[in-house]
Amino acid sequence: MNALVVCPECAHEWDPVQSDTGTGSVPGERVVKDAVGNVLQDGDTVVVVKALKVKGSPSGIKAGTKVRGIRLVDGVDGHDIDCKVDGFGAMQLKSSVVKKG
Repeated sequence: MNALVVCPECAHEWDPVQSDTGTGSVPGERVVKDAVGNVLQDGDTVVVVKALKVKGSPSGIKAGTKVRGIRLVDGVDGHDIDCKVDGFGAMQLKSSVVKKG
């Protein structure tokens, strides 16, 4: 469809030039942004902005929990941050539930 690419399964449309960066400046360079729009990089410290449920744990991750030394990955279902959370261990988070801090 014109300059857009369409997924045959879910009908999602996107511009292949702007697919990863959102700016189209450097094809293939991936930019991950937090809940408020700050660009995240490997090694950043982030803060969880909303309470998260964790399978197998009676209490989840509370809002305000600080996570140090994140690593950006291409995860499943939008989980693009690989990290270790104190008290919970290694897990993947979505960038939409954290803010740079």
